[in-house]
Amino acid sequence: MSNADIVETIELTAKLLELHNEDEFRIKTFTNAAYNLDKYIGELAQLDFPQLTQIQGVGKMMAGKILEIVSSGTLREMQDLLAKTPEGVLEMFKIKGLGAKKIKVLWNELGLDNLNDLQIACENGSLAKVKGFGEKTKDSILESLLFIQSQAGKLRMNKAAALAEVIAEELGKYFENVAISGQIRRQSETVDRLVFLVSYKNTLPDFEAEGFIKEEKNASPFVWRGKYLENKIDVEIRYVIDNQLLTKQFLYTADENHLKYRNEKGVSLLSTALATSLPENPSQVTVEEGIYEKFGIPYIVPEMREGGFEFDWIQKNKNEDLVTWESLKGILHNHSTYSDGQHSLEQMATYCKELGFEYLGIADHSQSATYASGLLITKVQQQHAEIEQLNKKLSIDRPFKILKGIESDILGDGSLDYPDEVLASFDYIVASVHSNLTMNQVRATERLVRAIENPYTTILGHPTGRLLLSRKGYPIDYKEVIDCCAANNVVIEINASPYRLDLDWRWIQYAIERNVMLSINPDAHEMQGYHDMHYGVAVARKGGLTKNMTFNALSLIEMQAYLNKKKGL
Repeated sequence: MSNADIVETIELTAKLLELHNEDEFRIKTFTNAAYNLDKYIGELAQLDFPQLTQIQGVGKMMAGKILEIVSSGTLREMQDLLAKTPEGVLEMFKIKGLGAKKIKVLWNELGLDNLNDLQIACENGSLAKVKGFGEKTKDSILESLLFIQSQAGKLRMNKAAALAEVIAEELGKYFENVAISGQIRRQSETVDRLVFLVSYKNTLPDFEAEGFIKEEKNASPFVWRGKYLENKIDVEIRYVIDNQLLTKQFLYTADENHLKYRNEKGVSLLSTALATSLPENPSQVTVEEGIYEKFGIPYIVPEMREGGFEFDWIQKNKNEDLVTWESLKGILHNHSTYSDGQHSLEQMATYCKELGFEYLGIADHSQSATYASGLLITKVQQQHAEIEQLNKKLSIDRPFKILKGIESDILGDGSLDYPDEVLASFDYIVASVHSNLTMNQVRATERLVRAIENPYTTILGHPTGRLLLSRKGYPIDYKEVIDCCAANNVVIEINASPYRLDLDWRWIQYAIERNVMLSINPDAHEMQGYHDMHYGVAVARKGGLTKNMTFNALSLIEMQAYLNKKKGL
């Protein structure tokens, strides 16, 4: 059991206790324990009873609960509460702004026990008449419901890729060749269908296997369609004759708009692919290179095959110019135990250096972020002193530096956290919005513009605040924000967390056109979080981001020169 699994179980138990009007002291015990355990650095599953009781907020009762979770994978108390909670009521916890107290009213007083009835109550106006709700709350709930419906059956790219690998391994028990295709190969940020190609030689397969639930009405002799285990995402298994597998992989990787594109002769890429003969000793790359060559353009990497700007891009750029993990020289926007991170500053820096990077930008939360233990001014000074000591220690064998950064909250009026004299003490500043996410487009854009115009702002962090599949980003005028970054020499973040991937890759080209650099930042709250940059690199390449326009592809020397110039040094 991971720490996250344990905390999630305790948090859910706390919500259910409140939902079912259990003892208030018990609710607080579970809530406080979840809060403190979420900040624990070590592995909870490795601790014994006495060690668990030494953690703040964990008494003997809670230590016993943790041991039960570790040994059994669940909590009997939680299971008992779940047994008397309708599934639809549980789903209400996904709705932004609905906590246990309001859900309790919806369920117990209005008899609403599913999302469909809740939507009807919103649409017919009855919910707005209930004390504690009103028109504004009703509209917010309805908007959240519609968003949840639009995301049903989808997975974020990290979860989708992991599930695809599991299914591919299972299919490998029945088929000699299995290829993962579609949105996974295109590195889409969210995925609504897992596509697999399996080859056969003579007889068309009729696939059946445990865990694979076939949907007969959607399937055909050549395509198996259905679900895998309890997963809600659609699964598609296409049967392909052995000698057509490589060509079919090309076809099912690309978006249909990519295949519809026509060259100067008026021939579509789809027609070209179907008419291209296989080369000697074919591989996936040589087959695809041959198709593009016959079409009259250079090879386009799989992640870019969306049917948009890629045909113009490839005429002006080279694939080898695209950003890669190897081209990144440093890691910016990271958190430590100074705020809400899981590992100490030294641990974060040491691991960063072990991965081969030249610098670590530490950007803990600023003082207004009380929910994330944001740094008071005295804590900032303490952190800076530790950075000075660590920089001496970590640069003995080779150049390495911790950069003094902060993730400054953008306040409601667009100003940054801290007075100017404190802001001036940092090497760089990531300016991000974390609160008041309900502004309309005009106000939200004005807020960002004012923050960007602040001379201390170096990077605009996760520009829309979106959480993929759970929260839409706040509405902004993208062009105005990017133009403002161009005018003020501000970098825009591509937040690499698979939950965010924000800036959206579709705006990368406009940023490049305006000469705005982009920084692929993991927003890491633990050491392993650095590896989220792989997701950031994937969507950055999808948007055509080149190494020379990637901020953290600058070397340490180049980065220091850039930051000194920005500060007027």
